[in-house]
Amino acid sequence: MTEHLQRTAADWQRILRKHDIRPTRSMGQNFLIEPAIVAHIADVAEVGEGDLAIEIGPGMGILTRELLSRGARVTGVELDRDLAGFLTADLGGIDRFSLVERDARHVEIEHVTGGERYQVVANLPYSVATVIIRHFMESATPPHRMTVMVQKEVAERMTAKPGEMSLLGLATQLYADAHIAFVVPPDVFLPPPKVESAVVDLIVRERPPGTPEQRDRMFQLATMAFQRKRKTISNGLSMGLDRPKAELDVTLERIEIDPKRRPQTLNVEEWLQIALEIPA
Repeated sequence: MTEHLQRTAADWQRILRKHDIRPTRSMGQNFLIEPAIVAHIADVAEVGEGDLAIEIGPGMGILTRELLSRGARVTGVELDRDLAGFLTADLGGIDRFSLVERDARHVEIEHVTGGERYQVVANLPYSVATVIIRHFMESATPPHRMTVMVQKEVAERMTAKPGEMSLLGLATQLYADAHIAFVVPPDVFLPPPKVESAVVDLIVRERPPGTPEQRDRMFQLATMAFQRKRKTISNGLSMGLDRPKAELDVTLERIEIDPKRRPQTLNVEEWLQIALEIPA
């Protein structure tokens, strides 16, 4: 590792006090201060020399420094003006670091990456984590990999198996092969959150299944069903589409999906089949 990039947890606490930087609840900020955790994140992400890593919400830059120490080029996307100013002063002299002061939910990804192959490595703000993940995965220029820290509950929904599926699980697994790499306790953050966190590693598919139109239709139908997830698929779709249940029973049976199943029991492939049979 590059020695000048290393800082201890005590160093980070001193820096926070010195600059009077306080996490903002409205932005979902919890500053990670444990070097061993960021090293583990970088290990999972397999970031190496010359790789382009986009870091969402770099905050004080503890993960940024770890990625830079491994030879990566890092572009941070930071919304907080005070933190952006700190990062510019603290890391601006490193030519492999650049900063974009923007909301990651709406950032123009190709503008940030220059069209290069890239990956996302980030401790995401919890309040907007799922929106940011979908923004990147569903873009015209998605990353080849996302290694992100989110609330443990969100991580479990992203990686759920049929029986516990949700719209977030469908969206994640449509675009990526996802698994939970490790769980992170609250006491490595300032301030400690009230929940456990988890790092999710997503290997993004080069070509997600279905056409864009089929994927859009899948989400339309799945949304209808999940809004009524205690009902059967047939009942939920009948109410959402305002079509006779008997008609939908016939359609579902034709593709060998039991109309009495609940929406959370279906996998991505089954939802895409339904989208093909019930076009817009």
